[in-house]
Amino acid sequence: MKRRVVLAGLGLPWLGLPSVDRAEAAPAVDAAAALRRGGVAVLLRHAATEPGIGDPPGFRLDDCATQRQLSEQGRAQSQRIGAWFSARSLVPAEVRSSAWCRCLDTATLAFGRGRAWAPLNSFFGDRSVEPGQSAELRAALGKLPAQGFEVWVTHQVNISALTGVSPGMGEAVVVRLSGGKVHNLARIRFED
Repeated sequence: MKRRVVLAGLGLPWLGLPSVDRAEAAPAVDAAAALRRGGVAVLLRHAATEPGIGDPPGFRLDDCATQRQLSEQGRAQSQRIGAWFSARSLVPAEVRSSAWCRCLDTATLAFGRGRAWAPLNSFFGDRSVEPGQSAELRAALGKLPAQGFEVWVTHQVNISALTGVSPGMGEAVVVRLSGGKVHNLARIRFED
């Protein structure tokens, strides 16, 4: 199988979530080059899951068996994502993840590690926490070192609120904070 990565300039509006601080679109750039320059984060939506939307009623973060899980396709997709980074000798300084098992599993399968970080947790069922979480993510973007990059594994609603982009499962958006605004540098679609 031949792998390819599709990059595109971003700035697509997210119609379902209001956001005061939209990300700025930038011309498409080579994602690997942006990661080598550093000072960026890769917002990675968890890989493909079992069918469904959200989680079953009564799910618990401390019990993966109660949550929607990665599918076999998603497990393989996570490994392909990690292989893409490895093939380019790109090693994230840190891998942060939502506490949801599908995100932690994506991080672990792709990068061999992932640290749960509350600002990446899904707010699908409680959008009232979105402004605070998005503000924490913007603040963290502003503190990224000029050298290196981080990978943040999270959910579609989180990425959309911060960037205005609605990524598919296993897709990524490379972002940088500049002038107090989030700038979308590249979108990566990992395809066979």
